[in-house]
This record gives sequence, structure tokens and C-alpha cells, in this order.
Amino acid sequence: MDNILDIKDLVVRYETEDGIVRAVNSVSLELPKGASLGLVGETGAGKTTLAKSVLRLIQWPPGKIAGGSIMYQGEDLTAISEDAMCKIRGKEISMIFQDPMTALNPVMTVGKQISEAIAAHENVSSEQADEKMREMLTMVGIDPERAGEYPHQFSGGMKQRVVIAIALACNPRLLIADEPTTALDVTIQAQVLELIKNLRSRLGTSMLLITHDLGVVAQNCEYVAIMYAGEIIEKGSLRDVFKNGLHPYTKGLFASIPKLNEDVDRLKPIDGLMPDPANLPEGCKFHPRCSMAKEICRCQIPEQTEISPGHMVCCHCFGSHKDAWKGE
Repeated sequence: MDNILDIKDLVVRYETEDGIVRAVNSVSLELPKGASLGLVGETGAGKTTLAKSVLRLIQWPPGKIAGGSIMYQGEDLTAISEDAMCKIRGKEISMIFQDPMTALNPVMTVGKQISEAIAAHENVSSEQADEKMREMLTMVGIDPERAGEYPHQFSGGMKQRVVIAIALACNPRLLIADEPTTALDVTIQAQVLELIKNLRSRLGTSMLLITHDLGVVAQNCEYVAIMYAGEIIEKGSLRDVFKNGLHPYTKGLFASIPKLNEDVDRLKPIDGLMPDPANLPEGCKFHPRCSMAKEICRCQIPEQTEISPGHMVCCHCFGSHKDAWKGE
């Protein structure tokens, strides 16, 4: 299968006065062309750091990409110059940031912010850039007559539509959406997700969707990766992970979601908290919270095991040490 994005053994570190923060730890991830991949995990799992790494937006100091490769269209984004990266950022790869309130410039009109993105990457006149800006506003459901207004004059949902218009203005091949509906109410969430889905279908854009909402993933993605403490602990097709999730953490996520066909008094939360990335436990990072943990889990990092084509799990009970794990 032809991948638009192929991440191999990516390592990202933040070097602070209090120590080294291990934000992303040997992550490998693939995104097929035209497909949508949902990256799921708790707050602090390293999802946003991974997304910013693809766009080379990790600021030094304190952060840096310490190892691995990010292959986009056969080119390693970690090895190219900043000038080359600027030509890709916004044109080939765009990002919808988590908070529309801070993603927009408060002293610049929304129309100017969209047309500026177009002018930066396309060889067009200012009149042509303004014309396309108006087309983009119409496409995301905003009256072009509001192009001269400022971000504070828009609601949260309308701001997010402006951010989407900026991200899609240059018809990118890859869209990274970092929790695009977090700050929005439920009805606006549905509208924004439907808008992204329709625009992706029209433009043929691939998407990396970062979220902690499994329902959003089920409606918008063909592939899923579960991230925990800076590692991908399970990945596969939507059916693989949703119908046959195997990692104890994946099972815990699904068990904590209310189900319409079950009558229960209380949900089943996952015990404990996400570990501090500056002080990660030895062995399997999930073992302090795992009811199935054995001694091998406490001292040895599990390897990635392919359960079925494309369905990968990192857990000792499925890897080469599964006999030792059962015997403990």
C-alpha cells in the first residue's frame, strides 16, 4: 500500500532544567494516501508533540527531534532545510490547531489571514488570492462579506471554520487535525467534523486526526493508532482495533465508554494516571495501571507483534515472551 506518511522510530525529547522529558519514544506510524488515521490517547500521551514533529514545529530549546525519520512522499522531513520545510508547511501539509482562539491573529482580519496563506504558497496576484479567500469562506459556510471582520467578532465554531479554511486553502495533500472540536459544543462539533469530511472527500486529502474521543474516530477514520506515554501500543484498521482491541489499555478505553445496550450503575475507569514523561517507569509503560501485569512487564519493554496483517500490538502476552509471561 502506498503511504503518504511513514514515520519510523521517531524520538522527541524536551531538555529542561528539571530533567529530560521523553515525549515521543520510538514511534512508527503509517498513513496510506487518501486515508484517515485516528491517533487516540489520554492528555499527555504525546499526540500533539507527534503532530508538531511532522511539521517540524518542535521549538529548540527545549524540544528537539532526537532520532528516527518522517518520510513524506519519499522525502525525510527531519533532514531537509528550513527553507524547504517552509514550502511544504501550509502547502503540502496543513494543520488545524487545537484551540481556534489562539490559532488566529487577533489584530488581522480573517480574510487577510486566509489570503496571506494563499499568497505565501501560490503564484497569484493579490486579487486572485482575495477571490480564492472568498471561495474558501463560502466553502466552510461563512458569508464572504465577513472577510473584513476580526476573530473576536466570531463565535468559537466560526473561528474553527476560519482555521479550517486557512488549512485547506492551498489544497494540501495531508491534513493534521489536532482535536479540532475540543473547544466546541456538541452540535457545532458535528457540523465541523462533517465539514472536514466533505472537504476531504472533495479534495482527496489524507488526514491524521488527533483526538481522545473514540466516537469521533469511528465516524471519521479508516485506521486507528492508540498512543500511551509516548508510544504506539496498538494500531490497525478501524475494525481491528474497535472489534478486536487486544492491548489491556485499549480494552480499558472501550470499557470506560457508556454503551446504549448495557444497563450498568457505574462505568469502569482505568485505575491510576498517565505516567510523568520526565520519569517514565521501566519495562512496559502501562504496567503500573495494568491488572494483568507480570514481572516481565516491570523490567522489559514489550516488542511490537503483528496479530494479523496491519494489526500491531505491544504487549508481552502476545510477543515472543508470551510463554514466559503465562508461566509467571
